[in-house]
Amino acid sequence: MQTVNIHEAKTHLSRLIEQAARGEPFVIAKAGKPLVKVMALHAPEAGQQRRLGFMAGQIAVPEDFDRMGSAEIERLFGDEA
Repeated sequence: MQTVNIHEAKTHLSRLIEQAARGEPFVIAKAGKPLVKVMALHAPEAGQQRRLGFMAGQIAVPEDFDRMGSAEIERLFGDEA
């Protein structure tokens, strides 16, 4: 995550706000010590991001997916698989 000092934040505030709005939060520091984290209001809190199903409808899983490569696995591992 990007960290900027107060002077840099004042100088480039518009750009930094656009960055945060795109989902790229940043930290403002004073004398090298982080003070605040700036992030979009709609951004999910850490641990609340949706992971399962994020590609729903965008990919197709073949019907034989669970059997794909079974001959190769059998050849490599024999009865161990």
